[in-house]
Amino acid sequence: MRIFSLVVVCAALVIGVALISDEVTLQGERTVYIVECRQGSWEGLRCSGRLVATDRVRFRVLKAHREVLFWTAGSPGPSGKLTDCDIQDGRDWVCSANADGPSPIAHKMVLGRPVVDAGHAAPFHAVTKMRWWLLRWAIPLGSQADF
Repeated sequence: MRIFSLVVVCAALVIGVALISDEVTLQGERTVYIVECRQGSWEGLRCSGRLVATDRVRFRVLKAHREVLFWTAGSPGPSGKLTDCDIQDGRDWVCSANADGPSPIAHKMVLGRPVVDAGHAAPFHAVTKMRWWLLRWAIPLGSQADF
């Protein structure tokens, strides 16, 4: 019984860490956790002010349709759709610079991270899911964005 309990606890810890780190998503989506620099300015990835959690931009890949849907979580604003996409999986895809609706933050995702394409999207800075939530709860963790 002890061994079984230990296995269950270890499995729960592994699953919990995977969900917290955004390595596994329940809905097959990728979320980008955006931060802004308040009372300062960006110098590369470093904020001279205070990092503040802002938007969560979600991407859902529709491989069969060669489309990627995107929206800002919790926002009443419209969602958008990228078409004519070359999709390897939910973490690796690239789409043409045509979007229905609002402009996306990126037209390409590599290893689960958006690639900023100059001229097609507004610049942004992002952090990991856990850091974003800590910043959201006003727990400061440094002054540098992850990407």
